[in-house]
Amino acid sequence: MSFARNDLERLADIVTIAADQEIMPRFRSLGEGAIREKTSALDLVTDADEAAEAAIKAAVAKAFPKAVFVGEESVEKDRGLLNKIAGADLAIIIDPVDGTSNFAWGLPLFGVLAAVVEHGATVGGIIYDPVGRDCTFALKGQGAWAKSESGTTRDIRVAKPTQLSNMTGTTSWYIMPEPLRSRVAANLAKVKASFGYRCAAYEYRIVAEGLVDFSLHYKLMPWDHAAGVLIHAEAGGYTALLDGNPYLPTIFEGGVISASNRECWQMLHDALLG
Repeated sequence: MSFARNDLERLADIVTIAADQEIMPRFRSLGEGAIREKTSALDLVTDADEAAEAAIKAAVAKAFPKAVFVGEESVEKDRGLLNKIAGADLAIIIDPVDGTSNFAWGLPLFGVLAAVVEHGATVGGIIYDPVGRDCTFALKGQGAWAKSESGTTRDIRVAKPTQLSNMTGTTSWYIMPEPLRSRVAANLAKVKASFGYRCAAYEYRIVAEGLVDFSLHYKLMPWDHAAGVLIHAEAGGYTALLDGNPYLPTIFEGGVISASNRECWQMLHDALLG
């Protein structure tokens, strides 16, 4: 792995500056025409998404000139960018505003996701909270940690394993196809509680920090999952696709479960999908 901790910090600085300059000034201040639908009322893009991605892309080109840049809004214009991830020596994958619907509605539950991929494998991850101005990091093989606005850092760990009836977690069952959608929605009664924040950045952050026991996501676009899956793994957790295979940022279909360990993953898989 050639991407080092100082490189990850530099990428986080790029993300932070873009959030300060392009995202937060627009929060609860979006004018007429600044919010647009992509595929539905829950799939939105705003001026903040586009401006932040443009700023991050320009800064990444200067800081990491050999990197392939894959941003959510860039892929809207060129789907072929997704095919470049697997073969790239270095790819940087960005979701400029994850939780766009929350952002557009004035809810402070959104974040910026950045993943670093080398030869098709995620080696670095960043989740940045523009409201709290703090950041969650991971480097492959080097653990996961959180950094506050003041610069204080602390290691993070997933929740201790527990039985199914005590588990709490986040799900995106509502975007699943039928009959899986109805089956999972009904089976969620088997866990203690489930939530949906419409923001993968927040959902991966709280499961990696052990605030909830699991997350269940569907629709595997790499800007939503690559960073969070690595952070969760480096915090001691276990993630796999619904078919049991490992998650990779080059897989774009299906779903993924993140849990405290392999045994908890299996319990959740059998209970929710069975």
